[in-house]
Amino acid sequence: MIPFRPVCLSIWHARLMLSVRQVKQRSFPSLILLGMRFLWIHAFQLILLSILGSVFTNTNVQAQVKPFTKIYPVAKAWSKNSINAIIFRKNSLVTYKKHQYIAFYDEEGQVVLGKRRLGSENWSLITTSYSGNVKDAHNVISIMVDGTGYLHVSWDHHNNPLNYCRSTKPESLELGPKMAMTGSQESRVAYPEFYKLANGNLLFTYRNGESGKGNLILNLYDCKQQKWTTLHDNLINGEGQRNAYIQTTVDKKGVIHLSWVWRSSADVSTNHNMCYARSRDGGHTWEKSNGERYTLPITAGNAEVAARIPPNSELINQTSMATDDIGNPVIATYWKESAQDVPQYHLIYLQNDSWNVKILPFRKTNFTLSGVGTKRIPVSRPQILASRYGGRSVFYMIFRDEERKGKVSLLKVTNDQNNHWEIIDLFNEDMGAWEPTLDTELWKKKKIVNLYLQKVEQADLEGQTDFPPQMVNVLEWKP
Repeated sequence: MIPFRPVCLSIWHARLMLSVRQVKQRSFPSLILLGMRFLWIHAFQLILLSILGSVFTNTNVQAQVKPFTKIYPVAKAWSKNSINAIIFRKNSLVTYKKHQYIAFYDEEGQVVLGKRRLGSENWSLITTSYSGNVKDAHNVISIMVDGTGYLHVSWDHHNNPLNYCRSTKPESLELGPKMAMTGSQESRVAYPEFYKLANGNLLFTYRNGESGKGNLILNLYDCKQQKWTTLHDNLINGEGQRNAYIQTTVDKKGVIHLSWVWRSSADVSTNHNMCYARSRDGGHTWEKSNGERYTLPITAGNAEVAARIPPNSELINQTSMATDDIGNPVIATYWKESAQDVPQYHLIYLQNDSWNVKILPFRKTNFTLSGVGTKRIPVSRPQILASRYGGRSVFYMIFRDEERKGKVSLLKVTNDQNNHWEIIDLFNEDMGAWEPTLDTELWKKKKIVNLYLQKVEQADLEGQTDFPPQMVNVLEWKP
């Protein structure tokens, strides 16, 4: 780019020299007109310098530009707590072929399903016969579509029997009867999550047992046989002293990446360490990032620690992870370093076979996570996406922060030596206690972000507010 100021000054100098030559050849009236012309040109150039000069020298301009987004309205839904807009919904939105599916609780606590053609604002919605205990924000709805087009739904869990069913036919919103998966260890289910493998089969993860004492269960669904089997009934063993709070992703090659923090009791302040495992064979065997195979079950004694974080660090559980285009994992979370005054967002990522931690120190407000149950926290748990451009990983972290007036914000950071990052707002309204969930399958295929968007409120200790039903929207953004 040619520097603007030197060019303008050169033009001004040329005009001045031309005017001097013209003065010698003009009469007095002509000189008056020439002087007025010179002053007008000079004033115009000063204005132009002021406007364009500020654009080219202000390094924060990019962070102030509103990105192109599109909003797709759906319907009003329950908003008295954060159950519809909490981060461990896997998924709230999912795309299969040319259609997108959505699920949420309405104001009566009924499970509502929706479907639209991508790009369309017209949703087909049905209110199912199923309902959930919407007074407990843990009891979320999770959905996924398998490789043959069947919609799978799980809902209403916080240490209670499994609630699961699937559609009666491919690409349908009509659900069949409630059914078991395997019939084993399905009486104390919490945090159900679906993940789609490269071959169209599904993984289903959940915690069996209570906070601080639960084990991780992993089931596999075979699309051709339409059958669930148990891959592991104790993949991560808390040994009766702790449990793992996980985040998972499946990369383009079908590798399953799993990370977790340990919690020693129901108190959030006991969260500690970030650990990691991956599977290259659909969840059957597991290994560390260096290829060393795990002896199962994974325990605190043999787990690979990606980042050592002590208890009482305001470390949050159940955040998000992703991989870039070549399979390098990145985990987004927040905690407070011993030398910091406030909790900050962190990225934990694998690069050149070693784990690294990137601190994003833009927050200024302190808070504490101590206690049990769902809490009203001034920030959301972060949602992370990753891509790769010019041989470098690029991370996109989506979050909400009261310091930014509760807007839907996105932080973009390029993983290079400059450590440059910028923040933009995708949606300028206060979203209350909303946390980001997205259409993972649409991102994988088209690199398009579709977020479940709904303003909700949350009181401490599973409390409810009097907040009326709010509109559910889908926010679309393209990097």
